[in-house]
Amino acid sequence: MADANWAPLWLSLQVTITATLLVLATGVPLAWLLARKRFPGRDALGAFAMLPLVLPPTVLGYYLLVTLGAQSPLGRWLATIGFPLVFTWRGAVIAAAIAAFPLMVESVRTGFEGVDPRLEGVARTLGRSEWAIFWRVTLPLTWRSIVAGTALTFARALGDFGATLMVAGNIPGRTQTMSLYIYDLVQANRQDEANEMVLLITVLAVTLLAVARRINRRVV
Repeated sequence: MADANWAPLWLSLQVTITATLLVLATGVPLAWLLARKRFPGRDALGAFAMLPLVLPPTVLGYYLLVTLGAQSPLGRWLATIGFPLVFTWRGAVIAAAIAAFPLMVESVRTGFEGVDPRLEGVARTLGRSEWAIFWRVTLPLTWRSIVAGTALTFARALGDFGATLMVAGNIPGRTQTMSLYIYDLVQANRQDEANEMVLLITVLAVTLLAVARRINRRVV
């Protein structure tokens, strides 16, 4: 296969790694909030965070397109500062991140809920601040859940199709990820090339899921 045909793989990895880092930075704090705090609207917030998991990908992509498109206030503002998202690789990052977000939140939330509050209480009696307790006690005890959530997030973001197609389009060399490329190969009846790409993405996904399963088994 020509080297140019591997461009979707490199773009997918760029999109997936960026999306995973974005989900990690936002999902862990939200998981901690949902696991440890009681406030009005907590259940609604938790349900909203899980929504991308149950919505059809095209519906999720439509919501993102309406929110980020040129006709929306946010989309117009992003265009004025030279940072458009729709039909760019950055849009693919947002779509993949939103689609994978619930997997991170649910995995890490379970980890935080499994931390013995007495251990944090001991740290408080020693005069530790809440910030220090989080970094020195809570987070280290939750690392397995965070790693498992990261693996699941990466696998889900790598395979996103519907939301990415709606938000970023299918532009070869610009927004065409592996999933979109495989779709084009099948449509063009290029079965041998499609088989190569399918095998590669399957091996990556199975490896990541095996890692997540192994870590989750140790957590439980």
